[in-house]
Amino acid sequence: MPEARNSSYVDELAYVAKSEGVDYEALRRRVGLGRVIVVRNVRRAGVRPVAVGEGLRTKVNVNVGTSGTVVNVDLEVEKVRTAVKFGTDTLMDLSTGGDLDEVRRRLMEAAGAVPFGTVPTYQAWIDGVRKYGSANMPSDWFLAVVEKHLKDGVDFMTIHAGITRELAEKAVRSRRIAPLVSRGGTMLAIWMLENREENPYLKHWDYLLELFKEHDSVISLGDALRPGATADAHDELQIGELLSNSRLARDAVSRGVQVMIEGPGHMTLDKVVADVRLMKSLSGGLPYYVLGPLVTDVAVGYDHIASAIGAAVAAAAGADLICYLTPSEHLGLPGVEEVKEGLIAARIAAHAGDLVKLGRRAAHEDVEMSIRRALLDWNYQISRSLDPERSMRLKTQFQHDLSSCTMCGQYCVFLLLPKYLSERRLEREELLEKYGGGSLLVW
Repeated sequence: MPEARNSSYVDELAYVAKSEGVDYEALRRRVGLGRVIVVRNVRRAGVRPVAVGEGLRTKVNVNVGTSGTVVNVDLEVEKVRTAVKFGTDTLMDLSTGGDLDEVRRRLMEAAGAVPFGTVPTYQAWIDGVRKYGSANMPSDWFLAVVEKHLKDGVDFMTIHAGITRELAEKAVRSRRIAPLVSRGGTMLAIWMLENREENPYLKHWDYLLELFKEHDSVISLGDALRPGATADAHDELQIGELLSNSRLARDAVSRGVQVMIEGPGHMTLDKVVADVRLMKSLSGGLPYYVLGPLVTDVAVGYDHIASAIGAAVAAAAGADLICYLTPSEHLGLPGVEEVKEGLIAARIAAHAGDLVKLGRRAAHEDVEMSIRRALLDWNYQISRSLDPERSMRLKTQFQHDLSSCTMCGQYCVFLLLPKYLSERRLEREELLEKYGGGSLLVW
């Protein structure tokens, strides 16, 4: 951020500008204002710079990690490799079981060039209870764990600084269906209630900013009070924390620290656009990282679909980073296949939002795919699909000798129509230029 403000030529920004197809100077100004962040820690070599924010493609995050009951690090490594294979933009380790330092090391290694995030509150609580015998660990213990993660090269971290002691007390007295559903937020709330002290991240906020600025890592201000039920959306607790996070985020930006704000959670479709607009208004257009939102509470076993519906609407309205959900959400730890399903659903949602948010810049791939469908070009369609193996399996599960698919067979419109079509049809390049814009692919 300081480099961008000083009008320096920044290699990472040049890389992002080229990969996103945006003007370098416009990108540099947005980074300087905090409206775009570049996710990477200066201590972690070889990370591909991923930019999140205004005017850029909506990014997707995948969560992995052990639980307190299922500790299989090899499984989590396989999930990371699967997420990288199927195109995640960032990864987060939410581990709560096993040797957390070793788990983090192995998952970061498997992540390769993909930016990697953590939730240090988990380790602060788990190791702190083990070390001190209760939740009475000192407040600076939480900062010590953050510093450890930064030195390990973690690129971004969820920091639950927005939940104050007052909000925690209100939450446990509230009539919410689910008073708190954030694991890290609950740990911090209990710490504050037990010790009758203010949030340690707030108490040591200035030092926290110094740490993140030193490593050029990103603070992701966690939503400890996100609604865990659609009936709880946009209540006093959620909005109170959003106000707190917005103040903290603006303060971070003023001091040259990269930051984004995390959002809900569960809420009905009619509230999603309002939520994004409210956050952008309160924060001054800073990047928004949303979990879903899940637009219904009854999609058990299919929450990745409920989440993708909300994510598409949120992305179209201006959300910048989508956190995926898997079919296992609310049921258990996901397996490798569930990670893949959740990621693909989220990537579809992000792209659907970009077609609205970015227009012609995002539409080129869609126009190309439509042209290839009209040409019955199956090789192209399958090779460019989000899961080519699955697409090929679906295409070939019923054998036939026509160039069409087996749904329409000999009655395929692209077999029936050619004889009657006008000779003057737009060529492929004209179609791409008219509907897709951008640079043209080679025929």
